[in-house]
Amino acid sequence: MENNTKFSDLGISAEILRAVEEMGYTQPSEIQTQAIPFVLEGRDVIGQAQTGTGKTAAFAIPIIDLVDPEYNRPQAIILCPTRELAVQVEGEIQKLAKFHKRINSVAIYGGESIDKQIRVLKKGVQIVVGTPGRVQDHINRGTLKLEDAGIIVLDEADEMLDMGFRDDIEAILQEMPEQRQTVFFSATMAKPIMDLTRKYQTDPQIIKVAKKELTVDRIEQVFYEVKPSLKMELMTRLMTVNNYALSVVFCNTKRMTDEVTESLGSRGILAEALHGDLSQAQRDKVMGKFRKGLCTVLVATDVAARGIDVDNVEAVFNFDLPLDEEYYVHRIGRTGRAGKSGTAINFVTGRRDFMKIRDLEKFTKATIAKMDPPSVSDLIELKKAQLVKDVYRHLSKEEDNQIFEATIGQMLAEGLSMDQIALGLLKMTMGDAVKEMRDQDFALPSFNERRREGGRDGGRERGERGGRFERGGSDRFGRGERGEGRRERREGGRDSRDGGRRPERVRDANMARLFLNLGKKDRIRPNDIVGAIAGEAGIPGRSIGGIDIFDNFSFVDVPQKDADHVIRTMKHNTIKGKSVNMEISKG
Repeated sequence: MENNTKFSDLGISAEILRAVEEMGYTQPSEIQTQAIPFVLEGRDVIGQAQTGTGKTAAFAIPIIDLVDPEYNRPQAIILCPTRELAVQVEGEIQKLAKFHKRINSVAIYGGESIDKQIRVLKKGVQIVVGTPGRVQDHINRGTLKLEDAGIIVLDEADEMLDMGFRDDIEAILQEMPEQRQTVFFSATMAKPIMDLTRKYQTDPQIIKVAKKELTVDRIEQVFYEVKPSLKMELMTRLMTVNNYALSVVFCNTKRMTDEVTESLGSRGILAEALHGDLSQAQRDKVMGKFRKGLCTVLVATDVAARGIDVDNVEAVFNFDLPLDEEYYVHRIGRTGRAGKSGTAINFVTGRRDFMKIRDLEKFTKATIAKMDPPSVSDLIELKKAQLVKDVYRHLSKEEDNQIFEATIGQMLAEGLSMDQIALGLLKMTMGDAVKEMRDQDFALPSFNERRREGGRDGGRERGERGGRFERGGSDRFGRGERGEGRRERREGGRDSRDGGRRPERVRDANMARLFLNLGKKDRIRPNDIVGAIAGEAGIPGRSIGGIDIFDNFSFVDVPQKDADHVIRTMKHNTIKGKSVNMEISKG
């Protein structure tokens, strides 16, 4: 049934209506239509809603209208599972409360100075948004008192319980007045959630958003059959062909996020990992880079990705298919936001994955189409089109062309025709790239073909390593499996420690080799070096050449014309918190 409700029908204040109109909202979502009136009435509510359904405004709007702006004490508490979601929710509250001049809010979470948070709390706020651990910390310190808090919201309650916050949540609830309003929002209604509601809610109003509301229609969902050892090559190829401005890659484990991030970095793609092992400051920095476009790919686990709200994500890659359907809906909801379209790309590596795709189709009530990988000819056509653009761009530059014209004249004088000159220059520009793409071409046989080849699911590919992609051999940056050491041992037959002899490498005359004072002992990875140079010096990651990392130092090849700029820029920056000293290699 079509929802014809307007925000003005929900009984909210003129100030909120003005803010909603300024934010561009024209009509409340289903969860907002159902939840706002009950929260305004003071009812306890259980809302089953997924990210992307507008649930933040469903509780933020009535809370802003319920608190007393004349009373500068915490009156509403909102608990979130992650720092990112807490910041996002508090930011939404600020926008919605824009015309309520005396209503103040604060986000409190670990990883930020607690003294700063204490100062804000002392000044007085009506609405507190925070993670359970930091809220409990403030309660224990006496810097947050809840005797006047009449409403508490548990946002993404299922995630908080999964993350082990139950004790903190119950301790916070017990600090609040007995006569309070308790609101739960959760993607699922699992037994632990229902146990909490029975213990802490009174006659709650249960609201469920239909599953059709959980899937964004603007997201194209597709899958590729691919051998596990070739997932990385396929993903890189798709990123190259489609040239996504921003994309998110989902993995099921923290270890895999690091491996995928490192492998993307070694291919010149600026990627950053986001998982639970990162400190809040590190997560802050990663998200800042992603929002500003300083890295184009975010590689994340499901829990770490909660609260990511970036409008320009064009594609989501499920490098590993999620463990359950709810996670899938959350993942693909990272794209197709703010009225834009997006693509969700799934990698299928065996019969189990294929059956999971069918289950996801039933759950989302959408078709997930099978796609063929981009061919070598597709990549060559892309390279040709880019070359034409580059030629036009260089021809349009106003500069002294005498030296170039003289060089052409010299070639003509030596008997070369203009066609031969053009052909030679094209080979110099594209030859290596075309050869590399042909060398990397891969077939993706169907499941039936793989069964004929090797039994169930075709058996394991050699080097598949139990399902993880194979990173052996040198990629186009000359970096082998898990760093350069193994490649050099294969080529030179010696252990390439600091005192060992480096194998000779044929280098491009247009590249300069730089020495830097950081190495394996500093836990430096190729991706760290590529990201630092590209992010700080503004040089495209794809233009950075070979990287060799030793115990106490490293080498990196950069375009000759950029070498001095890189050295000057990096002199004032750090990699992984360590000061960098770069200079032209004398070897």
